Amino acid sequence: MRLERVGRRYGLGGPWVLRDVDLDVPPGSLLRVQGANGSGKSTLLRIVAGVDRPSTGRITGRPATAYVPERFPPALPFDAHGYLVHLGAIHGLRRTTAGRRAGEWLERFGAAGHARTPMDELSKGTAQKIAVVQALLAEPRLLVLDEAWTGLDEAARTVLDDAVRERVAAGGAVV
Repeated sequence: MRLERVGRRYGLGGPWVLRDVDLDVPPGSLLRVQGANGSGKSTLLRIVAGVDRPSTGRITGRPATAYVPERFPPALPFDAHGYLVHLGAIHGLRRTTAGRRAGEWLERFGAAGHARTPMDELSKGTAQKIAVVQALLAEPRLLVLDEAWTGLDEAARTVLDDAVRERVAAGGAVV
């Protein structure tokens, strides 16, 4: 995937949040975006993930992508497992495959006991685990993580570290 001279501003004539960003995201790469608060990191990650569009520039070669946002919306009309199966279907998985993978990832993240818990009743840490799992279900070629480790316990951080290494080893890119 390649970003060429990408810029983003909010509103007509608003200030530029990003300007003239060039970025290559080759298969099998792990890229870390660092910067001060308000420097445009989340905006860049949303553009890379395809959740937001640039105001200027172009993006080519975006592969199948999954995204973990900085803030996960907790008030969703699903239990955790139902949400994961629904998102897996959106990513093109058969519901049975999505359900099986959801169970496997919930187990890995130590959240299997919360599979039938309504999303709005999950703790912040468990909701974060669900946010990460939904992105991993379809084995995306591009995984975009915006502060995905925030709120995770130490064991879940280790699982996410391992999952990132697995995606990169499989030829996927992680930003």
